[in-house]
Amino acid sequence: MSVESARAFYERIATDKVFQKQLQNAVSDEQRLEIVLTAGYSFTQKEWSATLAQISKSDDSISDAELDAIAGGVSTIPYQPTNRVWSLKQIGFGKHLHKLFDPSGWSIRTKITVALLSVALIPVSFTTYHNLQESLKSAEDSEYRKLELLATSNASRLDQLIIDIQRVAVQISTDKDVVGFLAANTIHKQTAFRTSMQRTLDNVFRSNPDYDVAYVMDTKGRCLAATDSTFISQNYALGEYFRISIQGHPYVSSIVIGTTSGRPGIYFSNPVRSEGGKIVGVAVLKIKGEDIWTIVNALQAGSQSYAFLIDEHGVIISHPDKSLLYHSLASLPPEKRQQGETDRIYGVNQIKSLDVPELAAAIVGAKQTSHTSYYSPVEQTRQMIGFAPLQEQPWVLGVNKAHAQFDAPLNALIWQNSRSLLAVGAIAAIIALLLARSIAKPIRALTKAAQALVEQDDFDEHRLIKASYTNDDIGQLVRVFLQMAQEVKAREQKLKQQVLELNIEIDQAKKVRQVADITQTDYFQQLQQKAQKIKGRTIKNDETEIDYFQQLHQKAQNFKGRTIRSS
Repeated sequence: MSVESARAFYERIATDKVFQKQLQNAVSDEQRLEIVLTAGYSFTQKEWSATLAQISKSDDSISDAELDAIAGGVSTIPYQPTNRVWSLKQIGFGKHLHKLFDPSGWSIRTKITVALLSVALIPVSFTTYHNLQESLKSAEDSEYRKLELLATSNASRLDQLIIDIQRVAVQISTDKDVVGFLAANTIHKQTAFRTSMQRTLDNVFRSNPDYDVAYVMDTKGRCLAATDSTFISQNYALGEYFRISIQGHPYVSSIVIGTTSGRPGIYFSNPVRSEGGKIVGVAVLKIKGEDIWTIVNALQAGSQSYAFLIDEHGVIISHPDKSLLYHSLASLPPEKRQQGETDRIYGVNQIKSLDVPELAAAIVGAKQTSHTSYYSPVEQTRQMIGFAPLQEQPWVLGVNKAHAQFDAPLNALIWQNSRSLLAVGAIAAIIALLLARSIAKPIRALTKAAQALVEQDDFDEHRLIKASYTNDDIGQLVRVFLQMAQEVKAREQKLKQQVLELNIEIDQAKKVRQVADITQTDYFQQLQQKAQKIKGRTIKNDETEIDYFQQLHQKAQNFKGRTIRSS
């Protein structure tokens, strides 16, 4: 029912001048809508589309300009609960859209142009897209490789630094004055070694500006001598570096905050053994944390890149943004977090999380150089990172770079490829249009000539002469058409001549038939008998033979005229 309503609405617009005028004179869309509803028309968009498809195939469809002039914009027509009808402007658009996606209605020039453009651009587009993707992948792999190399280089530098300082710590723990001082069992013996031992510690401390402090402890964890007097007499038995080294193992801490100095640093500790192999104390060498940060922060891969260092727990121990120090990449297990906060090994009351689990999963505890990307809630952008583990410590050094910085040259590459594709497309479009025009022009001329031949019995041959000179299929078609047209004209002339001759034969046969009709009548037979009798009669004296036959001829003519009029 609604499809019929849509069809009726369209037909009424096309035929009802009064209804058209009424819609044209409406002052608003609401008034137009009221007019349409009052007229009893209601249909859905789907039903209108079906109606439109039928109308567009017919030859009596209304043009878009006429539709707009009639109604301008009937926006919605309710039908049932919540359906709508397209505006009249949308009707015209829908018609064009339907024709656009109906190749059977395209002109030959459009078809040839689309075909040529498709043949030219589709392979080029696929090739360009493939090459672009390969270029982007190659550029991305190259950038990741660069970040990995930077991370590996700096990790190796830190490894070498740790090895060098460990050797110095071993030298302190094996120095004869240090061993003698800690192994002395009397105050007198300790006093004999103290001066030389202190000189050893001071010489080591002054040998490298990266050193923060050097000191030795007894088996109870009490500091007996140090290059910083504030350390003397302090007890560090609870320190992890003491607890591990007093058991006979060398130890390297993370970058932690000192409980006495309050300064960040890395603690290198080694057990001190007597000549008999007995552990008599612990020697400690601490390097400045700022110097490690300087080494790490000096590594950059661009203006928006930076390097950072994490320990085995995923806690940041070096970062250019000091506010992010001692934050974990992801939430720590409760026992680890509680231990770190209780022992204050990082010098903070609470270890906060940066909440980047995808980065933590890839980098924490990594055993080999690799790369990844992640979304940073701090920078609020996508980041790419290359990372490398240290060999001497379970730490991982990462080199971070904003993806936007990496995207800048890639966007330039994409735009360059796009411009090349557009240039190729423009050239292909021009060639396709010219070629389509050269093909379609003689076809259109041929169509018009055929139409003129049918309607006017003649056509202008001069428009086809030029096209007939070519040796392609179009030229062959034009030549065949001209030959056919000539033959058609010759046959038509021959047919007309045959018709004319046939008409003459028909007229002669008609006359013969009329004469036969006259001579076969009873009256004509009687007249002929009378003529025979008169012919045998003697001519009167006062008339000549010529006069007699003239009278007889006059009677015959009168008789013939009377007979024809009666027929």
